[in-house]
Amino acid sequence: MGAREVSLRSDRVNLEREEKVITGTKAAKFFCIVLAFAIPSAESSAADSAAEVAALQAVDQVWAKAYNAGDVDAVASLYDEHAVLLPPGAPGVAGRAAIRAFFAKDTAASAKEGVQFHLAPKPSGGVSGDMGWASGIYTVTDKSGHVVDTGKYLSVSTKKGGKWLYIRDTWNSDASPASTESAAPPKK
Repeated sequence: MGAREVSLRSDRVNLEREEKVITGTKAAKFFCIVLAFAIPSAESSAADSAAEVAALQAVDQVWAKAYNAGDVDAVASLYDEHAVLLPPGAPGVAGRAAIRAFFAKDTAASAKEGVQFHLAPKPSGGVSGDMGWASGIYTVTDKSGHVVDTGKYLSVSTKKGGKWLYIRDTWNSDASPASTESAAPPKK
């Protein structure tokens, strides 16, 4: 190999190194540009998600207010047409019309007993696309304001036409279920 061939070979190796550096630099610049656009998007997405969770929780507050007012139509309007209600100690209730009928009886019984349903502050929730969930703690108070029941709730909602609607809704008491067994006879 002559000096010229060694020089050409050395020039080619140096050129390949420069191309790799340039290619690496271009990739790094591209990565930085993508990252620059992704960070504000992630922050915006987190803000949008927080706003949607707050909207879900607002629906829960509307539900409690309507329930306590005995406004069955307002309560039922918060449920999707094909929603399923899973009340404690009762069979599931499917469809908005059946859910409305369930709450017509339930709110009337609550009004007759003088009890009110309250949601605790700081519920949990999450959103992914047009699906969301909310959960929290509730209390039931009597006419004098004494707590007669506490429990937890969970709802799953879908967003349709800009409105969050329940598709699954359930709650249960923290109290032990009432016993259905008859009392044991006294010992002799």
